[in-house]
Parts: sequence; structure tokens; C-alpha cells
Amino acid sequence: MRRVTAKFVPRLLTVEQKDDRMSICTDLRDQAQNNPYFMSSVITGDKCWVYGYDPETKQMSSQWNTSSSPRLKKARQVKSNIKTMLIAFFDTDGLVHHEFVPTGQTVNKEFYKTVPQRLRNAVRRHRPEKWCSGNWILHHDNAPAHRAVTTNEFLAKHNIPLLPQPFYSPDLAPCDFFLFPQLKKTIKGRRFDYIADIQANATRQLRAITKSDYQRCFLQWQERWNKCIQAQGHYFEGDKTN
Repeated sequence: MRRVTAKFVPRLLTVEQKDDRMSICTDLRDQAQNNPYFMSSVITGDKCWVYGYDPETKQMSSQWNTSSSPRLKKARQVKSNIKTMLIAFFDTDGLVHHEFVPTGQTVNKEFYKTVPQRLRNAVRRHRPEKWCSGNWILHHDNAPAHRAVTTNEFLAKHNIPLLPQPFYSPDLAPCDFFLFPQLKKTIKGRRFDYIADIQANATRQLRAITKSDYQRCFLQWQERWNKCIQAQGHYFEGDKTN
């Protein structure tokens, strides 16, 4: 016998939810295997808070020390109240569109129904080959505003297919396992007193992510589908699935 701590997961999944994760991952894997252009046609996106001050992780604040030196101490710090919400979309070539939600604005169905329109305009400007062919697929999570009738009506009107995303599955969402952690890692421990400064810095950091990083993300996404299938729909991060 040995004493172990519990593994924290986003949610205790039901059998149906695990089956749904497996089914969606299997379908996406098959599409990627059968169509060499499938992954390059996907534009994925989501939203997250960016803070004026986000404390460093314990790992980031660690320092080299000798065995005889006293253990370093650091006061516990919390995220600042100054924050802004970022919405970002990207594909295998890089960032396609990003915007910051106006201060005080809730991302409800009325607001979000205008986001795909701005994304569509960005595709026309920055991805003319996708715009001309109409060959692109939107991927976002299952937030209520994303599933709203008005959002789906807009996508259907403009013939924008939607890639399925399992519920309660940040481990299968590229923004959650790649983009937002990558962004926040570069700004942790730095302090910004004004929302305009937060937004300017976040924009710089987004644009600094390389094309090869984005391409690597899409390869990792495919690997995560396989891991989810091997794990029978369970969360797999931190577990051995091979």
C-alpha cells in the first residue's frame, strides 16, 4: 500500500460523456487520416482572461541554490483585479483574428453572434485562399454563447461548417492546451497597470508565436485524439496511455 493524492480533473465524466469524447476523437482522427488538407482547413478559437498581474508559478520562481543555503521564501500573491478578456482564433499558419472584449461587456449570445462576422472578415484579409475556396471549418467549445441559435444561424447562412468539441474537454481544445498557456507563460510575473498596456503586450506576445509552434500544436492535437481513444474517453494528462 502507498499513500497517493487525488488527480484533479475538470469534471467527473459520466459514461455518456466519455463515450462522446471517444466518438468525436475517432471521427476527427479518421477525417485527418483520409483528408491531407483537413487539419489546414480548421480555424480554432476561444476566449480567456488576461490579467494586469498574474503571479509566477512555483517552478518559474525557483532558483539555483546550494545545499547549505536557506530555503528561499516568497510572499503569496494573487492575480490583479485589472484584467481584459481576449478572443483569439488561429490555424496551422498562425494567428487569424484576435480581439478584446470591451470592458464591462459580457460575452453573451448577443455579443458573440458578431464575433464570427469579424472572424469571417479576418479570413478574407489574412487567408485569401481559404476565403476564395470557402474551405475552412470553425472549431470552438460548447460555451452557451457558442451554441446559441443566433450563432448557428449565422454559420449556416454563410456555409461555415462547425467541428465538434466534446463537453468538459479542455485537454482536447488547442486554445486551452497550447495558445493561452503559451501566452500567459510569457507575461506571468510582469505587472501592467492599465488595460491598454495589457492588451498591447498580449498582442505582441500572440504575434511572437511562430508558425512552427502553431503547426506543432495541430500535431499535438492529433496525438491527443489518439490518447483519448486509448484512455477510453477518460482524461489522459498525467496518466500513462501507451
